Amino acid sequence: MVEREALRFLGQRGRFFAALVRPLVWLLVFAAGFRAALGLSIIPPYQTYITYEVYIVPGLCGMILLFNGMQSSLSLVYDREMGSMRLLLTSPQPRWWLLFSKLVAGTCVSILQAYAFLAISAAFGIVMPWLGYILVLPALFVGGLMLGALGLALSSFVRQLENFAGVMNFVIFPMFFLSSALYPLWKMEESSQLLRDICAVNPFTHAVELIRFALYAQFNGWALLWTLVATVAFGVLALWGYDPARGTTRAGG
Repeated sequence: MVEREALRFLGQRGRFFAALVRPLVWLLVFAAGFRAALGLSIIPPYQTYITYEVYIVPGLCGMILLFNGMQSSLSLVYDREMGSMRLLLTSPQPRWWLLFSKLVAGTCVSILQAYAFLAISAAFGIVMPWLGYILVLPALFVGGLMLGALGLALSSFVRQLENFAGVMNFVIFPMFFLSSALYPLWKMEESSQLLRDICAVNPFTHAVELIRFALYAQFNGWALLWTLVATVAFGVLALWGYDPARGTTRAGG
């Protein structure tokens, strides 16, 4: 599965660069406009005042993981429509191992894209502590697994390719904007306590905060716990969704 995903990725190099366009637009265009409007106080893990561009880099890394996790799962819906999913699921390997392999493969691609984005950010002067570039690797891996598992769970309940694209929009955008990726939680609280609470329980918020703290060589145990719990929950849901005893999956492929 990992080799198959790697070959698919190498055959679609435009996908690698396309995944970088969206976060770069936010970093270079939107951040420049929001810099004057949004003042950011000193909050962990930062030790001093920061610019808005610096704040949103971890959130944009999370954006890459989120969109790529959904796009990787989109290929499963395509495989099911084309019939190749049937061949995959008849493999002698356990079903959970096949899905986990697919998950790891997609996460590895996401991590490559996230590091490419961090390199481009550094070229524009947004530099993190050098140790953070190393310590962020496990944070990116855990966050990628969680978002990939969410994509797998969604793909198990969608039979047609065009329907999955619609479902993605109802998941990706609320999950991204109702998080700390673009604004700190205290900023959300100034406008609405309810909005802040929704952001606080959003698993994507904790994945972003895990990445944010790791980039500054700090550990956020609470974010790690929430991300792992969400990963297990989404993974169990995906396994149940791809259970051959369920009529949906069996009829779909």
